[in-house]
Amino acid sequence: MMRTEKPTAILNPATVRRNIRRMADKASRSGVRLRPHFKTHQSAAVGEWFREAGVTGITVSSVGMAQYFADHGWDDITIAFPVSWWQIDTLNGLAGRVRLGLLVESPETIQFLQLRLTAPVNVWIKVDTGYNRTGVRYDDAPLIDQLAAALRLADKLTLAGLLTHTGQTYSIMGSRSIRSIYDKTVAALNQVQQQLQQRGFADVALSIGDTPTCSMLESFPGVNEIRPGNFVFYDMQQVSLGSCRVEDVAVAVACPVVAKHPWKNTLTIYGGSAHFSSDYDDGWIFGAVALPTDLGWSAPLPATRLLKLSQEHGIVQTTPDRLARTNVGDTLMILPIHACLTMNSLKGYTTLEGERLAMLRDF
Repeated sequence: MMRTEKPTAILNPATVRRNIRRMADKASRSGVRLRPHFKTHQSAAVGEWFREAGVTGITVSSVGMAQYFADHGWDDITIAFPVSWWQIDTLNGLAGRVRLGLLVESPETIQFLQLRLTAPVNVWIKVDTGYNRTGVRYDDAPLIDQLAAALRLADKLTLAGLLTHTGQTYSIMGSRSIRSIYDKTVAALNQVQQQLQQRGFADVALSIGDTPTCSMLESFPGVNEIRPGNFVFYDMQQVSLGSCRVEDVAVAVACPVVAKHPWKNTLTIYGGSAHFSSDYDDGWIFGAVALPTDLGWSAPLPATRLLKLSQEHGIVQTTPDRLARTNVGDTLMILPIHACLTMNSLKGYTTLEGERLAMLRDF
C-alpha cells in the first residue's frame, strides 16, 4: 500500500505519453501544427516526451516559464500572455536566443516593443472571439486598423498571425456545441484576417487553443495551429465535460488520511486548497477519490468525493462501508478537478516507478 508523508503528485508516464501521441496524431491528420501549452506540466522531463512525438514549438504562460524551457533546449516559444513592459530586459535576453512569439493587442505595446527590443520577434494579435478575458474584439475594425498601421512601422516585429483562446468551451458539454463555438471562432478570426490582408499583410496564420475543442473535435479546418495544454494530464473537469475518459487522467495526488469522523461519514486528509486550489465541479466538488493500487490508482470510489477544503485540510465524504475500511495513516488518491492549478501548487511529480521529475521552481 502506498505511503506518503504529505500531498504528492503521482504521475502515470504511460498515460501521459498516450495522451501526447493521440493529440500529435490528430494534429498531423488535420494538417495543423501542434504547439502545446506547457503551463500544465511545467516540466522539462515531460517536455522531452513531446519531443519524441515530433513537437518542436511550444506555448508558455509567463516569461519565467519561457526562460526555463529555453534553458532546456526549446528554441521556438510563444508566450501566450499579454506583454508586460517591465519584463523587457528579460524578453530581450530570450529574443536573442530563441524564436520568440509575443502577444500584442494595443498600438502602445507595439510601439514600446519597437523602441525597446534589441532582437526581432514574431507577434500574434490576441483576438477576443467570445471568451471576454483579453484581446482585441474581432469586430473592432478601427482598433485592428491601428494595430496594422503600428505593425507596418515596426521592423523588429513580424506579424505571425492571430491567436485566440476559446475558454468558453469549459462551461459547455458535447461535441456538437463545441463544433458550433469552433465554427464561430474561425469565422471571427477570418474576419480579422481578411481586414489585415486588405492592409497588406499577406500571411496571417490562425492559432486556437483549448483542451475541450482539441480533444472533442477530430479536425480543425481553417486554422494553422492548435495550442491545447491540459490534455497532457487531463482532470475530472475534462471528464465531466466529455473531453476524455477517467482512464485518460494521468495524475493523482496521494494524500494521507489524518482523521475519521464516523458520525458524519467523513475522513480528513492532508491536502487542502493550498494543494488543489478552490476550483470545483458540481459532481466531484473538489476532486474524485480513488485507492492506491499496484498500477497507480483505482477507478473513482462511488458515493465518495472531496467535499470541502481549507488551507491544509481536505474533507472526504464517503459511505459507512468505505469509512469502516479506511484507517488513519492510509493514503487516498485524489483525482484533481483542475490539473494545471494543482500541479502548479505541488511543484514536482513522482512517477509510478518512484522517479522524481522536477518542475519549474521545484523544491
